[in-house]
Amino acid sequence: MPGRILIIEDEERIARFVELELVHEGYEVDKCTDGRDGLEKAESGKYDLILLDIMLPGLNGLEVLRRLRRTSDVPVIMLTARDAVMDKVSGLDLGADDYITKPFAIEELLARIRLGLRHNGANTAQQADDLVHGNLTLSVSRHEVHYDNNLIDLTAREFTLLQTLLENKNIVLSRSTLLERVWGYDYMGETNVVDVYIRYLRSKIDDVYGVHIIQTVRGVGYVIKD
Repeated sequence: MPGRILIIEDEERIARFVELELVHEGYEVDKCTDGRDGLEKAESGKYDLILLDIMLPGLNGLEVLRRLRRTSDVPVIMLTARDAVMDKVSGLDLGADDYITKPFAIEELLARIRLGLRHNGANTAQQADDLVHGNLTLSVSRHEVHYDNNLIDLTAREFTLLQTLLENKNIVLSRSTLLERVWGYDYMGETNVVDVYIRYLRSKIDDVYGVHIIQTVRGVGYVIKD
């Protein structure tokens, strides 16, 4: 399915030509001719892909890309002059997904756009296993936990305990249930191990970021609530 594309290009003739072709292909299109305006639109998160020229008034394309990559991984295809090798290298180093040199054949640009959107769809699918609670994100496939994009260093057991609580959000899990799911049915150690590991998690998340993620239900167990 076609997506929504932002064109940031100050040459009106090129921008209009590309816009008409994209609309004909079924894409929704917005245009900007200024780097600052383009960055503001790009940061809105409404676009599936961005076509970004390098030579722009306000902010040049490389600076737009550098600032955008602080907050977004939206696919970006750079539009460069044919002999601007360093612009291509700099763009790729800053996080551009692809580039195309001017003048370009519209068929090639459309093919690169389709490729960029396919890659973005694959990345979105890979992120489908993320468990999110406010600013806390746990990625099962990458085995990582972040709070506000800060990586939290957890042991394997701490990770599994947090994952279990997130997978059962709003459900109070007893200590015996957590023991079975996190430590296994045949666990023979101390029965207060759940409380100990809850403290470990709180020391690494709640105490550091001033939040209260895991709640205690006295006499029952623990829960993460929306």
